[in-house]
Amino acid sequence: MEVNWFRVIIGRLFWLLLACLLAGLALGQPAWALVVGLGGYLGWTLFQMQRFQHWLQTRPGDPPPETRGLWGEIFDGIYHMQRRDKRARARLQSVIERIQASTAALSDAVVVLDKDGHLEWWNHSAERLLGLRAPDDSGQHVHNLLRDPRFVEYFDLGNYREPLDIPSPLNLSIWLQYNITRYGNGERLMLVRDVTRLHNLEQMRKDFVANVSHELRTPLTVVVGYLETMIDSDDGSNPRWLRPLHQMQQQARRMQSLLNDLLMLSRLETSEARAEEKPVSIDLMLPGIRKDALALSGDRQHDITLECTTQARIMGLETELRSAISNLVYNAVKYTQDGGKIHISWSQDDRGARLSVSDNGPGIAQEHLHRLTERFYRVDSSRNSTTGGTGLGLAIVKHVLMRHQGELQISSTLGQGSTFSCVFPAERLI
Repeated sequence: MEVNWFRVIIGRLFWLLLACLLAGLALGQPAWALVVGLGGYLGWTLFQMQRFQHWLQTRPGDPPPETRGLWGEIFDGIYHMQRRDKRARARLQSVIERIQASTAALSDAVVVLDKDGHLEWWNHSAERLLGLRAPDDSGQHVHNLLRDPRFVEYFDLGNYREPLDIPSPLNLSIWLQYNITRYGNGERLMLVRDVTRLHNLEQMRKDFVANVSHELRTPLTVVVGYLETMIDSDDGSNPRWLRPLHQMQQQARRMQSLLNDLLMLSRLETSEARAEEKPVSIDLMLPGIRKDALALSGDRQHDITLECTTQARIMGLETELRSAISNLVYNAVKYTQDGGKIHISWSQDDRGARLSVSDNGPGIAQEHLHRLTERFYRVDSSRNSTTGGTGLGLAIVKHVLMRHQGELQISSTLGQGSTFSCVFPAERLI
């Protein structure tokens, strides 16, 4: 219940002065009686204030001093607030201790950083995986302890949508995955996981695909060569073999295309050398790609238009960029109905440059969009034989853009068409 202290003080002071006045009238000294009463009240109040100040300065953690009257009620109120505050602090401390205990038991490293990147807290796994030492490293900047240039760039860039996989600072044979999350007022929570086994399995997969592709390439070339020789040397004496030979040649070439895509993906995944990067003029590349797309369209008579509003060049590898853009344009030709419209645009804004390929084809359902860049993933597997694709085109596009710090954006509406956009950051433009 809320108390009106002003009314309480006025009321008690009124009764005190009334009693002093009556006593003064009885003694014949009403003025002196009022002075004595007011002085006593003021002295008692000052005494209680002095006790209150002494308690605040010397023993704020102990219960407040006991007294009667109005100051007694004030001290009691403060005492009850103290007890509620202690209980709340105890509950919060219990929650913090449970969180720290559970976090300390994790096999993954957990590091808490302030908004400037200084270490505030970490668990035992961080000491094992990252070599942090308590309390020596407390307050140190993370760059002083984790000096790998790839981590420094990843941390400073501030784009933590994708994790970072790099070798451990303690053992190069151990691979760690860094996940950073922002929270609060700019603080960061860093989770570090040992992914050595996954990395080794992924490397085995890459090596297997690359080796098998290389091994199959030579015998397949021999088969294709003999098929071409048999078709060219056919004199028409046995026409029933001509159709099977053509089908065999078609499937062999399709297998060659698949092996070439697998080899390119393997090279994109394993190659890290960027010394050969040069300025690439996308606006000069696009007319040739459009011409090839018109040839691929042939009798299907697609309306392929081109729009270039910038002459900005990209620092990168021309062969990779041409392959990525060609895959997007050729996919539009393959999956757009006869006579459909395909629009290629190259533009620039403050955030970077954008290469977009739009069509008015059948469109793609939303549940498939996030999986389109997976290897061999198809919205409709029955289209394998009709389009002649390998299912690796968008995977190649994704890896090329990743090597150029770009991003593939896909938007599509069923029955209206699709738009595939390659977005390049401003720092890649010249």
